[in-house]
Amino acid sequence: MSFTILSSSCFSLRNSEVSSPPPTVYPLLIKPHFHHFEKSHYLPLFPDYFSLFVNPNKKNYSMSTGAKDALSCRASPSSPSFRPNSGERSGNQFSSPNEGDEDEDSDDEEHDEVTAHDMDMEDDCSPTSVFSQRWDVLGLGQAMVDFSGMVDENFLERLGLDKGTRKVVNHEERGKILRAMDGCSYKAAAGGSLSNSLVALARLGLQPIGGPPLSIAMAGSVGSDPLGGFYRSKLRRANVNFLSTPIKDGTTGTVIVLTTPDAQRTMLAYQGTSSSIRYEPFLARAISKTNILVVEGYLFELPDTVKTIAKACDDARRSGTLIAITASDVSCIERHYDDFWEIVANFGDIVFANSDEARAMCHFKSNESPISAARYLSHFVPLVSVTDGPRGSYIGVKGGAIFIPPSPCMPLDTCGAGDAYASGFLYGMLRGVPNLKVMGTIAAKVASVVVGQQGTRLRVHDAIGLAESFEYQLKKSPIWSADIGSDQISSL
Repeated sequence: MSFTILSSSCFSLRNSEVSSPPPTVYPLLIKPHFHHFEKSHYLPLFPDYFSLFVNPNKKNYSMSTGAKDALSCRASPSSPSFRPNSGERSGNQFSSPNEGDEDEDSDDEEHDEVTAHDMDMEDDCSPTSVFSQRWDVLGLGQAMVDFSGMVDENFLERLGLDKGTRKVVNHEERGKILRAMDGCSYKAAAGGSLSNSLVALARLGLQPIGGPPLSIAMAGSVGSDPLGGFYRSKLRRANVNFLSTPIKDGTTGTVIVLTTPDAQRTMLAYQGTSSSIRYEPFLARAISKTNILVVEGYLFELPDTVKTIAKACDDARRSGTLIAITASDVSCIERHYDDFWEIVANFGDIVFANSDEARAMCHFKSNESPISAARYLSHFVPLVSVTDGPRGSYIGVKGGAIFIPPSPCMPLDTCGAGDAYASGFLYGMLRGVPNLKVMGTIAAKVASVVVGQQGTRLRVHDAIGLAESFEYQLKKSPIWSADIGSDQISSL
């Protein structure tokens, strides 16, 4: 995003719950120029005090007073202390289904039954020819195929695997595990945290409800092997365009999830060619035609990929593209803290994190409340979303936080809840929801639907039902359509 600096001043955190001294922050009152938004149907992209309202007579957005107030909490990248001070941390045959043959609402839409060794699938290696298209959301992240199956503890012992752990394996080790599973039925899916969010968002925006259908894309790294073709085919049929060209003779990354009868999951990751993502010319072109770029936090684990992230974010900033970053994993943040904060502080417009990830970003102890982390982080990033499981979530903005109560549900599987929450939040933004409280409520509702089912993907019929419900509420409910003022932000 390009900025016009209007004024700057120094302020300190007002949150008495922060256990370590806050850094000095030099916020800028800044005005983004969204020169590529020309359609009035977007309405306010950032509702409430992070609002950008469409003026049909101009190509640019004009910013509300509340938006300026929110953005004034951004830390300057040039500030000598642009991130929190260091302190204690908290602690059958595998084949690509034919186009159009799939029941999108069935479990088979998300997973395919496979056997271990026969993966003779012809791959379509042609890249998606969509560079003239504009994207509502473009995700940059890991492209991994998930294999999941039930095993007994003897299976783990035979392979020397510790139950409940996560381990990175090489190509030979992956082959050994898959051969050991030969004859066992297990499921394959185009997995990954980011792809979960993008698929959910594409399904929420599949119909012209509250606006035109949303255009969603992803860039990552896959090989020209059968698994790469499987991954891209799955995303394409979920209305997510995978833009990256497969790497010739490359191997696609996989995650093998072995679940024992006691529900313990042992995860084995093989990165393959996903171990690095190249910054190709197509990506710069795609970013320049994108409204929101979402960067997956897991990318910080990959060698040399930080340079790609920085370049993508820099191009996004120049193009007026908003940048959202997912925290992804506590251990990832702790291992790559400096790199993570360099990107977040210099480029982040939105951060999605759960309570543990948010505490890790702040170097807070485990007993610190998530609302404290949301408030603290909002001094460095204009908009912060912190989820806290069944206890609800918080939206941090300008040093305060808005509490979002959880949406009632009977939980069956919490995997993918945060991914679904992020998709709901982005959906609300793109549909011009009038305030942050309602955006959070939409996000919580989407998450509750995923938590109440088996599997991490929002199903098509559920997504359409949610979109229709949201549109009805926005038209009929005065609470949903009201603009929430800054006096309703919780700040100390």
